[in-house]
Amino acid sequence: MTQLHTPKASRNQETGRLSFMNPVSLPGVRFLARGGDRDGTSPDVACTFPSVPAPKNTARRSLLVTSAVLLSTALSAPVALAAPKPSAGPSATPPAKMSTVGGARLGQPGTQVNLASGVPVLPKGLSARSWIVADAESGDVLAAHNAHWRLAPASTLKMLFADTLLPKWPKTTKHKVELSDLAGVGSGSSMVGIKEDETYTVHDLWLGVFLRSGNDAVHVLSAMNGGVENTVEEMNEHAEELQALDTHVVSPDGYDAEGQVSSAYDLTLIARSGLQKKDFREYCSTVRAKFPGETKKNKKGEKVRGSFEIQNTNRLLSGDFDMPVYKGIAGVKNGNTTNAGATFTGVAERDGKVLLVTVMNPEEGGHNEVYKQTAKLFDWGFKAAGKVEPVGELVPPKSAARADARPGATASSGEAGGVGDGAAGAGTGSKPVASAAVGSGSSGVGVALGVTGGVLVLLAGGVFLVNRRWPLPDLVRRRSRP
Repeated sequence: MTQLHTPKASRNQETGRLSFMNPVSLPGVRFLARGGDRDGTSPDVACTFPSVPAPKNTARRSLLVTSAVLLSTALSAPVALAAPKPSAGPSATPPAKMSTVGGARLGQPGTQVNLASGVPVLPKGLSARSWIVADAESGDVLAAHNAHWRLAPASTLKMLFADTLLPKWPKTTKHKVELSDLAGVGSGSSMVGIKEDETYTVHDLWLGVFLRSGNDAVHVLSAMNGGVENTVEEMNEHAEELQALDTHVVSPDGYDAEGQVSSAYDLTLIARSGLQKKDFREYCSTVRAKFPGETKKNKKGEKVRGSFEIQNTNRLLSGDFDMPVYKGIAGVKNGNTTNAGATFTGVAERDGKVLLVTVMNPEEGGHNEVYKQTAKLFDWGFKAAGKVEPVGELVPPKSAARADARPGATASSGEAGGVGDGAAGAGTGSKPVASAAVGSGSSGVGVALGVTGGVLVLLAGGVFLVNRRWPLPDLVRRRSRP
């Protein structure tokens, strides 16, 4: 018997339904991050620390300068040159021994999968350093590749940031931004466009975090939480509670920092925890929204504050010129930095099966490669589900494991509400509640709607929201294995 749990009721966990959103924007529309290249040579996801290629004639000049410096040093100094410092980036190969959380095979380097008669072969062209395919509901890991390799996570780390801080404030909480709130935002960071001396709701800030991967929004929320240092400490504590033990947080926004790492396994654990929060599901599945702009004087001298549209940079959710919206996609979070490369964790549903896929740093391929490889793994997972023998499992949080060890623990189908849910937590035996996300302006974007069953809901100009069961576990729910 495997017990399936969420961290703590106080973290806004609930066992409602996952809402799925058909694309609000056309698949052929390409949304560029601010400052993004239009020629497609640089990633157009929200980048924390984008790479900038050197001019073509720089390489030869640099070689000549370096040669001259080395020759001059050799002639003038009798001592040997100092050894170069080790690279801050990850090693080229995974370590021989990695964490075995979730199963011994997950700690082995290379691809782990139980291919047998009737099980489809893995897709070709998987060049990612690390990836994992897991059943979001049962926790079964269907296949993995270097699952516990500790790599730079980029903005996928914002899932842990959100899972840690989302329960802190109601959506309607307002905050006037001070200059100190934005201190420490890294050079080249992805930004949603927060301005000093402007007031934003917590709802606005979370839209900035999820849709535009805004490091400025992360820093403002961190300031509201007692500062970056306190937020980092809480994130590390929450990671330990989730048993995401490969993860070490240095910067809450995922900006490249020495010692900041996670793994495909951990990011999948974190996403699974976050998706049990109604607000988390709402934000990560929102395609577009209105964001408050800067207050300016109009021609009459009156102060007015407009808004501008922001779009989700998750290409499986919003689509792009070279790829359609993925059928059944419902989140979660993407990232891209110099050290991390492209990273992505996604959740999708098809034929009643809900899968989580994490892909870290594809080493080959072109534009949107992290999404294309994720789509391939989703396709494989949906075909393999129910046929392939798992190679491991997504473990429950520590508090859930401790609860399971207590005598007399009983199963429950109740759900726990939390701050920002907009509804009180239901008691034992309550029916699951469905939620839906839809873009409808700065104050109403991603409105959570209580609906029942598999009802098709028509909202906001013809957008269909298909609500399917999302029986993720609460604190004491169990599922028997055969």
